[in-house]
Amino acid sequence: MQHEGSINRVRAAGLLLTAAYLAFTGWLLLRPHYVAWVPSPNLRPFSTIRDDLRLPPVQAARHLLAGLALLAPLGFLLPMAGGRIETSGVASFLRTVFAGLMVSLSVEFTQTMVPGQLFDVDALILNTAGVALAHLVVVPALRRRLRHPGWQLFSSVSHECGPGCPAKCPQAAPPGEAPGQSGRSNKARGGSAPSQHVHSAPATGSRKWS
Repeated sequence: MQHEGSINRVRAAGLLLTAAYLAFTGWLLLRPHYVAWVPSPNLRPFSTIRDDLRLPPVQAARHLLAGLALLAPLGFLLPMAGGRIETSGVASFLRTVFAGLMVSLSVEFTQTMVPGQLFDVDALILNTAGVALAHLVVVPALRRRLRHPGWQLFSSVSHECGPGCPAKCPQAAPPGEAPGQSGRSNKARGGSAPSQHVHSAPATGSRKWS
């Protein structure tokens, strides 16, 4: 059905984009940095953030935005990859934020094994906050768009071709013939009798994406 096909396409696109972005993030964050001195890991929440806020405004904003934006695309890519359309907004938000937290935590722990990289709990906080903000900004807007009447799905309804059948119906009678006459003439010529066929009618529900 068109509904299932749309869901499968969204899920496939989400999976592909999520995998590509995770690969890019891994390449970006897990490269070794050969430096003469590496500071100790930061295990105190908001310690690095406070240090960044003491910098000049432009430099502080650049550091904080970099942490927020790093994993932010996962805020809408993960719901796309999940492909769950019948779920509440709160459940989608909590599931996405938790998944983003686990991705960031995995990256931070893996960095401890890479030369020149270190664990920073503030990076974990900023990355997760970026995922949450991206989800809140993008996903509800997409959900409202998909609830628009123009995005209503279509379901298959079977009926007999009759006088009210539209002209575009493949079983409608040609001009000058009564409804059903074309079927009898086809049968007389050796063709098959008209059978039930399918029209697409608007479904009563609307799509949700989460």
